[in-house]
Amino acid sequence: MSRSTPLRDVHESLGATLTDFAGWLMPLRYGSESAEHNAVRQAAGLFDLSHMGEIFLTGPQAGQALDYALVGHLSALATGRARYTMIVNERGGVLDDLIVYRLDDDEFMVVANASNYEKVAKELIERSKAYDVLVEDRSDQYALIAVQGPRSQEILATLTDADLDGLKYYAGLPDLVDGRQALIARTGYTGEDGFELFVANQDAVPLWHALMAAGEPYGLKPAGLSSRDTLRLEAGMPLYGNELGVELTPFDAGLGRVVKFDKPGDFVGRSALEAVKDGQPRRRLVGLVARGRRVPRHGYPVTKDGAVVGEVTSGAPSQSLGRPIAMAYVDTGADAGLAVDIRGSHEPMDLVELPFYRRNNK
Repeated sequence: MSRSTPLRDVHESLGATLTDFAGWLMPLRYGSESAEHNAVRQAAGLFDLSHMGEIFLTGPQAGQALDYALVGHLSALATGRARYTMIVNERGGVLDDLIVYRLDDDEFMVVANASNYEKVAKELIERSKAYDVLVEDRSDQYALIAVQGPRSQEILATLTDADLDGLKYYAGLPDLVDGRQALIARTGYTGEDGFELFVANQDAVPLWHALMAAGEPYGLKPAGLSSRDTLRLEAGMPLYGNELGVELTPFDAGLGRVVKFDKPGDFVGRSALEAVKDGQPRRRLVGLVARGRRVPRHGYPVTKDGAVVGEVTSGAPSQSLGRPIAMAYVDTGADAGLAVDIRGSHEPMDLVELPFYRRNNK
């Protein structure tokens, strides 16, 4: 039985197509996926992300506990700032990618993916036993609404007196939005400027309606998981289960920069990651742009001269490029002459640097 977010009735009233995602009933689309995608690129889109997990660490050694449990140097994070990081196992395999917010000197919030947050919470509890810290999974207490796109600040500014101009990328600010307490975070998964609003469950529906009303003059549209996936793909952002997984290290995914070996003390997976940090991974994550119109999809083989040299992890038509795109793991050294085997037809691909899309002011 799929779980529902506090906004399920709203999605149904808007005619959303609902689908199971990581055990949650979530809006796939409200109408046209391309219209929702383009709204985020050109104006703004409103997303329900309440399926994400929120895990809190509180106590005088919360920072040190996270330094040990995760690959990043979280004790060095300034209050009010956020950081992208990962949790790995002893072999260096990625258990999840995370965003960590420092809310106060002795309080952090770890945001985990819907499919993994229960596992992440258990790992954090286990890895924090030697530290003076309380770990609490408060995922059931929070809703998460994101407004993303170039006009998102204008829309949000009509509902809050918070200093949005002063809120930096990857920072969070507690303040009122439409008279309701929220953590306003300048983060997102679309490649656009935007905000993610963490609120109590009971505030989700009125806040959604307030944002939709405020955003109507600016072209705001509700947006589902389909457009979120094509937006993050254009932005070259990894999805756990596609570009990231327990059989891959951060270095395999080209994200070795998130691993901080210079932080004090040991951390889970350190020895395994040190052993591979200077090596050449067998495969690397690349961007592919199709020369034709056929769309490469997850799991399709990447070939060179008829031989398999990799596999597509994510693929979709790109509204911004006007051509199909994909991310794929390919053998190191396979740099040209690539194709994707789409139902027996080897469709030629151009290899490009990620991301496929950057917003103008980024």
